[in-house]
Amino acid sequence: MWRSFLIAVRFLTRLPLPSSGAETGHDVERSVLFYPVVGLIIGMLLWAATGLTSHVDSELRAALILAVWVVLTGALHLDGLADTADAWVGGLGSRERTLAIMKDPCSGPAAVVALVLVLLIKFAALKELLTQNDVAVLFLAPIIGRTAVLVLFLTTPYVRPSGIGAALARNLPRRATIVVVASAVAVMALLGGRAAIWPLSAAALLFIGLRAWMIRRIDGMTGDTAGALVELTECAVLVAQAFMATAAR
Repeated sequence: MWRSFLIAVRFLTRLPLPSSGAETGHDVERSVLFYPVVGLIIGMLLWAATGLTSHVDSELRAALILAVWVVLTGALHLDGLADTADAWVGGLGSRERTLAIMKDPCSGPAAVVALVLVLLIKFAALKELLTQNDVAVLFLAPIIGRTAVLVLFLTTPYVRPSGIGAALARNLPRRATIVVVASAVAVMALLGGRAAIWPLSAAALLFIGLRAWMIRRIDGMTGDTAGALVELTECAVLVAQAFMATAAR
């Protein structure tokens, strides 16, 4: 299990962890169980960043925290969002064309627009939350985003026949994954209390909509759409909490 944990951390972040030694396919398959834990680690580091930047104004503080967020994850999920945006726009409703564009490493205008909009909205939401001193959501957003990926794997077919995602989907430890998802939701509810209702509700509604969109367009999911789900979920959680913080003012 320790090797699986290290695999998950090295895959989802750019934290400089040592190799865990001889890794087996089973270790890789079980690594998905630690995705919410990796989200918690990211959340803790973001919370630490809020303390280290407490002496600067909210705009610069929000920009620095967002930069830390992107660097921590190596823009992994932003890459998935960019590929998905290009594919959805350029695919013109065709499943085959959508999947082909997603494999293209080049980014088009749709990718650039999607990245700018998501990062801009995240920045604005962070600024509002920092102004209100409401930073607990920085714990929740990364956990919710990576828990959503587990739910996607549980409920949605993986459409490509090969690759890391295909292997994870085929050999997903379903019972253990269900337990992990339920535990993650319980932890998030404890961390956020009643304030977690709105972020979790926003994430759930977004998940339902995005999953339906994936099924309709490509009959399932890919690694890129999973990455897009993480980014959009984090964004929705921040926005939902920012709305609540503003309304409570």
